[in-house]
Amino acid sequence: MAVIDTTQSVLASSQQRPPIWRNSGVLKWVAQIVVLLLVLGAFWFLGSTAIDGLAAKNLTPSYEFIDGPANIQPSEGIDTAPSSAGRLLWVGMVTTLQVAIVGVILSTILGVLVGLARLSNNWLANRAASFFIETLRNIPVLVQIFLWFYVMSNTLPDLEAGEGRRFFILSQKGVSIPRIFYDDGFYQWLAFIALGIVPIVLARRYFNARQAAQGGQNLAGPATLAILAVFAIVGWFANSVMSFLGGIFGSNETAVDRVNEGGIAGAWQSIPQSLMQLLLTLAVFGLAIGFIIRFLNSRRTPAGLAKLTDDDYFRMIFAVVAAAFMTLVFWVLWPGLSSWIINSGSDFWGWLGDKFGDDRGTRPLDGMLPTVSDGRFANYGPTGATLTVFRAALLVGLVLYTASFIAEIVRGGILAVAKGQTEAAAALGLSRSQALRKVILPQAFRVIMPPLGNQYLNITKNTSLAIAVGLSDVVQVGQSVFNKNGQSLAVFTIWMAFFLACSLTISVIVNFINGRLEIVER
Repeated sequence: MAVIDTTQSVLASSQQRPPIWRNSGVLKWVAQIVVLLLVLGAFWFLGSTAIDGLAAKNLTPSYEFIDGPANIQPSEGIDTAPSSAGRLLWVGMVTTLQVAIVGVILSTILGVLVGLARLSNNWLANRAASFFIETLRNIPVLVQIFLWFYVMSNTLPDLEAGEGRRFFILSQKGVSIPRIFYDDGFYQWLAFIALGIVPIVLARRYFNARQAAQGGQNLAGPATLAILAVFAIVGWFANSVMSFLGGIFGSNETAVDRVNEGGIAGAWQSIPQSLMQLLLTLAVFGLAIGFIIRFLNSRRTPAGLAKLTDDDYFRMIFAVVAAAFMTLVFWVLWPGLSSWIINSGSDFWGWLGDKFGDDRGTRPLDGMLPTVSDGRFANYGPTGATLTVFRAALLVGLVLYTASFIAEIVRGGILAVAKGQTEAAAALGLSRSQALRKVILPQAFRVIMPPLGNQYLNITKNTSLAIAVGLSDVVQVGQSVFNKNGQSLAVFTIWMAFFLACSLTISVIVNFINGRLEIVER
C-alpha cells in the first residue's frame, strides 16, 4: 500500500494558491474600488472648481431663491400668478409632465395603429403607413414642432370676443372644450367607492373558485365592474357619510393646533426627531436586508445555494454600504431631513383631513363650458379646458415623431412572433383580429416593451423643446428664473434631478411590465 506524504500534499496545495497581488478576485475588487474613488474624486474636483469659480463672480450657488418672489407670470399652467420661484418651477414641472403623459399615451395608440397598418394586406393602408413612417422619422422633431406651430398660427380662424359659451371653440390661439373638475365631495366619493374593495375581493374569489371547479366562463371581471358601478352610483348621492374621516386625518392648521386636535396629522407632528431618524434607519436597513434575502433566494437551485460570483458579493455589499450611507445622511450630513419629513407628513394628513370636512358638498364632479373674455384682445377664459397653440404644436410634433418609431417597433415585434402561432390561431377558428389580440400581440409585447421604454424616455426628454415655441415648461421657466437671480447652477441641478426622476420612474414601470411579461417555466 502506498503511503501518502501529507506534508508534501499540504505544501502542494499551498503553492497552488496565487499570492494576493495575483488573485483575480482581489484584483477585481481593487480595480472597482479604485475606479469608484477616481470617479467620486473627479466629481468632487469639478464641483468644487465650479463653486469656487462662481463664488469669485459673486454667484455662489444657493437654493434660497426658491422661497423668493417669482417675478414672472407663466403664459399658461396650473397657476398663472405663482407666489414664489419654487411655485413657478412646480408649474413648469406639471406642464412638462402633462405633455409627457399625454404624449406617451397618444404616440403609443397611434404607433400601434400605424404599425398594424404597415403589415396590412390592404395596399392603400400599407403604403400610407410606410409614407408616414419614412417621412416623419427622418425629419428632425424640432422642425416638425416649428411646422405645426406655423400651420396652426396662420391657418386657423381668429378668436373673436363675445362668442359666449360654446362646447367647442377653435382658433389661432388653440382649442377650448368643456372642463370637468372635481368638486367638494370628490374625496368622500372616492372613499365610498373604496368600500367596494371588500365585496370585489370576495366576488372574485368566488367566481375564480367556481370557474376552476366547474369550468365555463369566468365572471370575475364583469362582477368587478358591476360592483364598482353600484358603489359609484350610490356614492354619488351618499358620499357625505364619509365626512367623519376628516376628524381621523386631522386638519391643515398650525403644528400646535394639530397636536391639540389630535388625528393622524397631530400624531405625526408629535413624533420626536430622534424617533423619525431611528425609523428611517431601520427602514433603509430593512430594505437592504430584504434585497439580500431576495437576491440569495434567486440564486438557489434544487441542490442548494449556487456558487456566488464576485459581482454577486459586490451587489450585497453595495446594498449594505448604501444603507450605511443613508444612515450617515439621516444622523450627520442632513439631520434636518427627519424634521422635514415630519412637517411634510403632517401637512399631507392635514390637507387630506380638510378634504373630508363636514362642510363639504355632495357633488363629486362638476363642469363648465369654455368662454371668451371680453376686452381689447380676445382670449380664452378660465372656465374651459384650453389647449393653447404652443402646447398643441409641441404635442402634435412629439406624438407624430415618436409614433413613427413606435410603429416600426410594433412591426418588428409582430414579425418576431413565429408564423406557426398565426397558423395555430387560424386552425382554432380565430379571426384575424382575434388572433392579433389574443395570440400575436401578447407575445409580441415581450419583444416590443424594451425599445418602447426607450421611446417613452425620448418623448419625456424631448418636452424640453417647448422652449422653442414659448411654452412655459420647466426648462423655459427655469431659464427665466436664473436670468433674474443668476443661480444657473442651482437651476441646472433642479432640471437634472427632475428629468432623472422622470426617467427612473419610466424605467421602473417598463421593467415591472417586462417582468410581468416574462415566460414562467413550470
